[in-house]
Amino acid sequence: MVVAQRLSTTGPNFDDPHLYQSLVGALQYLTITRPNITHAGTLRFGLSFTLSSSQELLAYSNADWAGWLDTHRSISGYAIYFGDNLVSWSSKKQPTVSHSSYEYEYRALALTASEVKWLQHLLRDLRVSHSSPPAILCDNQSSIFLAVNPVSSR
Repeated sequence: MVVAQRLSTTGPNFDDPHLYQSLVGALQYLTITRPNITHAGTLRFGLSFTLSSSQELLAYSNADWAGWLDTHRSISGYAIYFGDNLVSWSSKKQPTVSHSSYEYEYRALALTASEVKWLQHLLRDLRVSHSSPPAILCDNQSSIFLAVNPVSSR
């Protein structure tokens, strides 16, 4: 598999599209009807949860500007840890086109903040206390400024 290649609808066509469709169909059939082979090579991979002395929520937020070549939409992502354990993550295309770097990063930051808020409510419902307010880390200074100074927003 080619790493870091971006696919586009304007790229070259397959020489034999029927062969491609047949292979994809066969792989889908196998993964749906034979769950024992779906994870055959990845039995040793997975998420493990360990006892951690820290009980804080820590989130990392990021996005790339116009990363989707066909629509010029940005791709947002986050990873949220509770202590040392990864508990939530996401990577998806933003629903609208952003016109500046702070705008697409701010959208990713807002998505991360809503997930952190949901996790806070979940932890409260499970009666799990967390030691400090959650921290959300972002690498865009304009988005951080906008997030901590709501008066300056549009």
